[in-house]
Amino acid sequence: MSLLTIEKTLKYLPKLFETDIKGQIDIFRKLEKLLVFNEGFIYYANPDSLQLKYCYRKHNGYNIDDIFSINSKLKDFVFSGNGSIIDNNDSLISALRLTDITDNKSFIVSKLSIKSTIFGIVILSASKSDFYKQEDADVLNAACSIISYLLKDIELSNVFKIQLKALKDGIIEKNNAYKVIKEQNEKILEADKVKNEFLANISHELRTPLNSILGFADILGAQLYGNLNSKQEDYINDIKASGTHLLGMINEILDMSKIEANAMKIVKSRFWISRAVNEVKNILMPLALKKGITINVVNDDDFEVFADYQKIQQILYNLVSNAIKYSPENDAVDIAVSADDTCFRIAVHDNGIGIDPKYHGKIFAKFVQLDSAFTKKESSTGLGLTITKELVELHEGKISLISEVNNGSTFIVEIPF
Repeated sequence: MSLLTIEKTLKYLPKLFETDIKGQIDIFRKLEKLLVFNEGFIYYANPDSLQLKYCYRKHNGYNIDDIFSINSKLKDFVFSGNGSIIDNNDSLISALRLTDITDNKSFIVSKLSIKSTIFGIVILSASKSDFYKQEDADVLNAACSIISYLLKDIELSNVFKIQLKALKDGIIEKNNAYKVIKEQNEKILEADKVKNEFLANISHELRTPLNSILGFADILGAQLYGNLNSKQEDYINDIKASGTHLLGMINEILDMSKIEANAMKIVKSRFWISRAVNEVKNILMPLALKKGITINVVNDDDFEVFADYQKIQQILYNLVSNAIKYSPENDAVDIAVSADDTCFRIAVHDNGIGIDPKYHGKIFAKFVQLDSAFTKKESSTGLGLTITKELVELHEGKISLISEVNNGSTFIVEIPF
């Protein structure tokens, strides 16, 4: 039975629950000041069940978070009406396994609700039949109106704690992931550095004997130490051609190693653009004649530029040699140069196989070679365009491409004055 009348309870409630509720046991201790009971239970309501959330004096037949199914009749009782007195034969008591037919107990039940929305029930039990009166149910109803909001605050606090822990764990996990990634990046960078050093060293070591091979091939080709028959001359020319091709590949690897090590520097000077164009044209003329290709300088513009002469020459060499390589036989490669107040441009055009627009962004990446029946005939490191792009960007310029499949390609380099 109640320790206070309903009138006194209503006055006493705000003071009773004005302190913070730190756990479920505090709720029942507060209720002990209002009502007499031996057992206390708080359930949260689900659509077809009740879940035990808080318990006063542990019962052997259940555990916290146990779920109890309820039928449609009990659902109507749980989600409607107000607090009431029930006996140990009630179907709700049976569904919650709170007693058996040999027990001699009394129960009062009240609803937990916020703004008319019921979310649970409170059940108190006394070890005596016909113990509770209607005023006890009224006292519990009044207390539950405050307990409902206290439970809401407790649950929200728990949710915030869970979220805070999850956030904290997430931050720790993320920091650990960043640490692992940083360590892996350092290992990758170190491995990349070792790789570049190895490539640079091995390239230097290869270039020395290769230069000797090419030198002796030139001497034999000049027939300074005796005449050669036609077959021997062919073999010497093959040695020179293959050696020159291999030397170009080695130089590309060396250049890429320098670029990745930030060791590639530019030394600017003033020179006429026609000098670089004509020199590259003369160097590549034997390669062009071998395929019957004409190298045309399509305009007569000449102007002075301020740039690294060797790097501009290398840019031209890479673009024109690529154009020759991927052009059909007996065709032409065009070189055009122009300038305005801000920059000068070099455009190299061929009528070769062309490049699908979807690959335009990829061809400047390292070791990329587009797969086609034609390109398989040509061997290279796949570094030529990568190096060309890097050399252009060292001059703070840009390189672009206009090309379609089977319609040739035009590479355009723009470098500011």
